Amino acid sequence: MERIIDRLGVITDEVSSDIITALDFAAANGLKHIEIRSVDNRNVLVLSDEEADRIRTEAQSRGLFISCIASPVFKCALDASRQVAEGDRFNQAERSVTEHFAMLERALELGERLGTNRIRIFSFWREEEPIARFEAEIVSHLTRAAKLAEERGMLLLLENEPSCNGGFAVEIARLAAVVQSPALRILWDPGNEQYGSKPSYPEGYSAVREFIAHVHLKDVVLDAEGKPRAVPIGAGLVPYEAHFHALREDGYTGLFTIETHYIPEGGTALEGTAMSLTGLNTLLERLQSK
Repeated sequence: MERIIDRLGVITDEVSSDIITALDFAAANGLKHIEIRSVDNRNVLVLSDEEADRIRTEAQSRGLFISCIASPVFKCALDASRQVAEGDRFNQAERSVTEHFAMLERALELGERLGTNRIRIFSFWREEEPIARFEAEIVSHLTRAAKLAEERGMLLLLENEPSCNGGFAVEIARLAAVVQSPALRILWDPGNEQYGSKPSYPEGYSAVREFIAHVHLKDVVLDAEGKPRAVPIGAGLVPYEAHFHALREDGYTGLFTIETHYIPEGGTALEGTAMSLTGLNTLLERLQSK
């Protein structure tokens, strides 16, 4: 089985909002791919065709490929008249569901232009008991989105995000199972599960294992008040050794992407991501020796 390090990438703005700085970091550290979420503090979906072409050329010149459009698609309210939780939109204003479908179309276009068939999506801002009360509404939109993706040979990656209706493993697994489309799979983020004070392993992993097509890597601790705080990979609560062992045993051959959200006090995002990469490498070396 190909080693994790050979399938490892980073979300560029976890290094720097400057795309060249991020690409240079990835190449210098032996990473294989990048995900694009925002560039120059602008969301990926507002990139022009010319900007996208330049990014692809710059990535390829460094031996990197673009693995995913880390879009904010469906980080919006199902119904603007209902109260919802909200989370980070990554430089994207609040918009309607209709506008998000237009954003999805642009994401699909950009994916083709950047050489990736993978688009990260979400499941709308979180409401009370979302699966019990609004499953049919959520599934209807996700099914429509999956059909659009399938028509273009693209793959939608539904991420577990505590601020969304598919906030946790059991919820996104349920949504993926009901949508039942080969064009909709799960982007598993065990760190997000722990951010929401849910065990990412074995409970979380067991729920999503059959749908996983991409994995994000971050780590977290809880402070004295139980609030989550980002830390370098390997220094937090996520049991990554167990995850990596289970993924290997289950035959997972997909990609891994560093998305730390960690910035050391007085430091930079680049320094935080470098610390996470060091922690991850230490963890992988320990696994390899077992």
